[in-house]
Amino acid sequence: MSGERFILASKSAARRAMLEGAGVPFSIQVADVDEDAVKAGHDPADAAGLAVELARVKALAVSRHDPEAWVLGADQTLAFAGGLVSKAPTLDAARARLAAMRGQVHQLHSGAALARNGQVVWSGVDTATMRMRGFSDGFLDAYLAAEGEGLLASVGSYRLEGMGSQLFGAVEGDYFTVLGLPLWPVLAELRRAGVLAT
Repeated sequence: MSGERFILASKSAARRAMLEGAGVPFSIQVADVDEDAVKAGHDPADAAGLAVELARVKALAVSRHDPEAWVLGADQTLAFAGGLVSKAPTLDAARARLAAMRGQVHQLHSGAALARNGQVVWSGVDTATMRMRGFSDGFLDAYLAAEGEGLLASVGSYRLEGMGSQLFGAVEGDYFTVLGLPLWPVLAELRRAGVLAT
């Protein structure tokens, strides 16, 4: 579509699927960054800011090695009960987390950053408010059995594009933001950068 090269600095299958679905040509180069170090130096109360900072760090890590390409970094954080939630390490931990969030509200913050020549040229974040329904223990067990360890790749231990949609009573915000990328602003920046046709 253009002479510009575009790299997604993420191993997320959902982000890859969103860009492919939108007809965006790209390659993938996973950013090698110490996310724990970034989190340790960030205010845990600022979950939205952390999503952007992680996206910026990832975009820069890849851009420094391939300065001529446009590089998209992205990350997602989950804020619940005044704290920051990380990915569950086990299905037992995922079950405990989902049980704690049952009947409650949490926020998903999807951050993105576009870099070129080792510099961030744009970054942004979008937030979705997730209202979990009061599902039964029986449903929770069936859900975990059906979805399996794939849930451990998601910060919320659910995939809205799968059976995880049944965990919710309502979602306020953009569907793509829930999946892990503020797609509309990203597409606008890719048009501005000349990666996509206007």
